[in-house]
Amino acid sequence: MENTKASLKKDWQELKKEHPKIRIKNAADKLGVSEVELVATLENATRLNEDWPGIFIDIENLGYVMALTRNESVVHERKGEYHNISFNGHAGLVLDPNIDLRIFPGQFGFAYAVPVENPRGTLHSIQFFNKQGVAAHKIYLMNEEHLDDYSNLVEKFSHEDQNAELKITPAPPTKKEDTSTTIDREAFLQEWSELQDTHDFYGLLRKFKVDRTDAFEIAEGRFTQPVENSTTEALLYKAAEQEVPIMVFVSSGAVIQIHSGKVENIKKMDNWLNVLDSEFNLHLRDDHISRSWIVEKPTVDGIVTSLEIFDAENNNIATFFGARKPGIPELESWRELINGLKPKQVLS
Repeated sequence: MENTKASLKKDWQELKKEHPKIRIKNAADKLGVSEVELVATLENATRLNEDWPGIFIDIENLGYVMALTRNESVVHERKGEYHNISFNGHAGLVLDPNIDLRIFPGQFGFAYAVPVENPRGTLHSIQFFNKQGVAAHKIYLMNEEHLDDYSNLVEKFSHEDQNAELKITPAPPTKKEDTSTTIDREAFLQEWSELQDTHDFYGLLRKFKVDRTDAFEIAEGRFTQPVENSTTEALLYKAAEQEVPIMVFVSSGAVIQIHSGKVENIKKMDNWLNVLDSEFNLHLRDDHISRSWIVEKPTVDGIVTSLEIFDAENNNIATFFGARKPGIPELESWRELINGLKPKQVLS
């Protein structure tokens, strides 16, 4: 194993000579390994144990941080503090106006404390990876006054064997079968019409054993409407221009990270669609967007409308809502904005 780690470290060093600014995620892709395998070659990285709830609860002591969650198509960065942290069975929550997370610790495989060098100095981070070694969630210390708290966390949760083998689980098959042909469509749409909460939608999909995009196709014209893949860009620019507060959900599979609030500084750079605000950054590869849907879900508070975007393999890239809390109807300003993005012929 040590020979393999040494060989990988050498290959990475050679790659960095050719591409000095390459990011670790891109380096891992080029070398044909997982990101966590590269992290494990760093001499100053400390592997943490698998007490996922314990680590998250202690992260509250780190004060003001930057939380990062990404998938293959988008990076979601939000600054703030971790508060109201709880775990119950298979799920965890961080509930703060700034750091808002849904955590599925059963998806985690590894965690490391990693000092990251950049032109501004050393960024101290806690990084979680899934069982395939893919980055699931990263936390960057923003206030050096909490360096002692960071060191205490690393010492408290340090893995007993820093040289333990990384047991990487192969990724499951990505090919998805068409689940729309065997479903009772009438019954499915009836139960969709009876939803009481947006969270009930997951249970509806499980009950009828239907994929999300297949469900949207079944409900097209009643609860869903396909739209142009440029709709995300239009939505962000209009939300900024009209000062409509929105919610932006991004999932790594192990963590869902949510921004709630206004967006201001929207910049398109090549294939990247960016939100570059002081407390919230979004970096989205808009050339990855293959399908876009405007979706309506009934709730006890009225209809809740979202824009959901997917890649070519029907993986969810991101979901956008108008900012709201349970018990409060959807913002009229959001509804007007999203209706303005629908093709004219389908407007009611």
